[in-house]
Amino acid sequence: MYPDRKPEQSIVFLYTEQYAETKVFCETTMGFPLTLDQGGCCIYKIGTDAYLGYCNRPITSPKNGILITLVYDEVDRWYNHLVSCGIKVKGSPKTNDLFGIYHFFFEDPNGYTFEIQRFLDTFPPETS
Repeated sequence: MYPDRKPEQSIVFLYTEQYAETKVFCETTMGFPLTLDQGGCCIYKIGTDAYLGYCNRPITSPKNGILITLVYDEVDRWYNHLVSCGIKVKGSPKTNDLFGIYHFFFEDPNGYTFEIQRFLDTFPPETS
């Protein structure tokens, strides 16, 4: 039986071999507030109770199974901002009817794939 409560926060940790560049990406390009600097790991607030941490460690596993999705209303504005910052984007924003989203993908300085998307319908779905 599971406890009857949800986590108070969520943190995704990623390893980086480009710690300084990653801090600039998070703080300057993305505008994520730095919540905690532990000297070898930085934790950034990316949502109400969601956090993203980067740790200065060797990357020993493949990155192709990791996707970090950020949900924003202003997808086109984010696309233009990231392009103007020289971030490697993977195509322009487009509608994906299968998943009911408008989105695009880009990479951080470590090669991790990020997605910025907007749901075309209410999320989470309203229940009756």
